[in-house]
Amino acid sequence: MRASLLRTGASSAASGGEFRRFEACSREVDMQAKDIMTSHPRCCAAGDSVEAVAALMREADVGEIPVVDAQRKLLGVITDRDIIVRCVAAGDAPGSSRVQDYMTAPAQQLGEDASLEQLANLMVHEAIRRVPITDGEGRLSGMVALADLERTKARSLKSRIARGVSRPP
Repeated sequence: MRASLLRTGASSAASGGEFRRFEACSREVDMQAKDIMTSHPRCCAAGDSVEAVAALMREADVGEIPVVDAQRKLLGVITDRDIIVRCVAAGDAPGSSRVQDYMTAPAQQLGEDASLEQLANLMVHEAIRRVPITDGEGRLSGMVALADLERTKARSLKSRIARGVSRPP
C-alpha cells in the first residue's frame, strides 16, 4: 500500500491547513488518468460566443468546457459558474460575449500518465472538480471529473476528494 497526503481545510501549505493521510490500494495506485478519463470531450474556441458554449454544456450535460486552439492545445476552460458570475451577473449579453473574456486561463491540467493520487492532490489543492488531460504535446485528450473516479474502484478516494473540493473558500 502507498500512502499520500491530501490537504483539507486551507488552500495552501503556508496557511496551516490540516493534512489527512489516505491509503490507496495498489490497484488504484497503478491506474492513470488515461484509464478513467472521458476521451474526446466537447470543446470550444476562445472566439466562440458564451451563449453557444452554454448551449453546448446543456446538450452534453457538463459544467465545464475546455477551450482549445485549432491544434487542440489547451488554452483554458470555461465553466457554468464562469458564465453566470462573470458574464450574466455582470450584465453582459451571452450572445455577443466571447469565451476568451470569461474563461479561466491557464487551466490546471495533467498528462495522460498522471496517477489517481496526482489527480486527487490537484483536485483537493486547487478545489476543482474537473481536470483537463493532455497528451505529450499539450493537446487535449480527455477530462477527468469526480464522476469518473466514482466509476472506478477508487470510490473512497473520490469521497475524500469531494470533501476537499466542497470546502468553503
